[in-house]
Amino acid sequence: MKPKLLTGNVAAAWGARLAEVDYIPAFPITPQTEIIETLGAWVDDGKMSGRMVTLESEHSMLTAAGAAAATGVRVFSATSSQGLLYAMEMLYTVAGWRAPFVLVNVSRGLSAPITLEADHNDIMAARDSGFLQIHCADCQEVLDSVLLAYRLAEDPAIRLPVLVNLDGFYLSFTREPVSLPEMEAVRRFLPPFDPGNIRFTASAPESQAVAVLGGGPYSYFRYETHLAALNGVAVYEQVAAEFAALFGRRHDAVECYQSEDAEIVFYMIGSFATKAREAVDRLRESGQKVGLVRPRLLRPFPANAIAEAVTGKQAIIVLDQNLSLGQGGVLHTELTSSLYGKPGAPAVITSFIGGLGGRDISAQEFYQMVAVTRTAISSGKTPPPRLLYTAGELREVRKLQAIAMVEREDTSPGQQSAAGSGNTGPDQE
Repeated sequence: MKPKLLTGNVAAAWGARLAEVDYIPAFPITPQTEIIETLGAWVDDGKMSGRMVTLESEHSMLTAAGAAAATGVRVFSATSSQGLLYAMEMLYTVAGWRAPFVLVNVSRGLSAPITLEADHNDIMAARDSGFLQIHCADCQEVLDSVLLAYRLAEDPAIRLPVLVNLDGFYLSFTREPVSLPEMEAVRRFLPPFDPGNIRFTASAPESQAVAVLGGGPYSYFRYETHLAALNGVAVYEQVAAEFAALFGRRHDAVECYQSEDAEIVFYMIGSFATKAREAVDRLRESGQKVGLVRPRLLRPFPANAIAEAVTGKQAIIVLDQNLSLGQGGVLHTELTSSLYGKPGAPAVITSFIGGLGGRDISAQEFYQMVAVTRTAISSGKTPPPRLLYTAGELREVRKLQAIAMVEREDTSPGQQSAAGSGNTGPDQE
């Protein structure tokens, strides 16, 4: 089938449509709303047979999604940013229920200050909840990853919900050519959901949980959930191979781009990895052996595949589009932890924070990161983490701060009183 120009949001909706989902609990939030609007229009027009219900909040939406999945139907939903955080209690709860469904998150920076543009702090906040996570770099990956996610979620060895993440605006509203697989091929890859022992019958209700557990049983169930999540590494590689055989597109848990002979590799997730690929190409043209290692699967963490990809390199440049306040970049922290003590691990792992609140990362900044890292290799001293920021941006921020300070002084009660009394003392000069 000829590729169609689709936004990332519509690609996500197509993933749900092709998966023949039964139930869509929904609540709109920018920049995810187009997903819900698209699915709603298809349901109204009879192009989808599933039932869509609008809830009053993201918390209720996730509750409904988990409850429906626990009855044995195929469930899809989507959210973004503050909405994902509003549902945070239920992220942990439905994962604990072992409710298998797919939730798309359209990443957007968190307040305060408020922003509508993308970074990864929202999705990183959910990484310990029990949801598996797949991160997309382009619109084709968005559609394909939704289908892969259902195979993961519904696998008997896992039975956990899955988050598929795409960057707000950079992917959600960007149109790219997307190949729509034929429905019959999708049905071969993703047959109807077999809920096994989690189906629910109203005439013979059966409790699937208990209200409260003490330390021993609680520890057991939490660790069992952890082990189920770990099963996702092997299952993902299996279903990715099946997907490639059917559709000709392979999405490994870890993408390695020109990294086999690289001395230095970028390490990052999300849509900006496409800019990293371009930077790698330009650096290669100048004779520099640089590559890219990008985890698609972030939970479970594909530690062995990542270690294999970076072993023997001189250095890794970690680019985080998130900031764990008081610690640094989450990707950098997790990578250094996973590589600690392993033979052949690079001696230099530099940390850069960029793309917060939708800030662009220029080609020149990719080149500069390589230059900084080469200096660290030659000196044997790894620099502290740094924020990608230009002198021009700093001047603009300071200008805004100065304007805000003047406005506060002009409108403060003390200044108004002094001006009204004709005070011309030193404070008014």
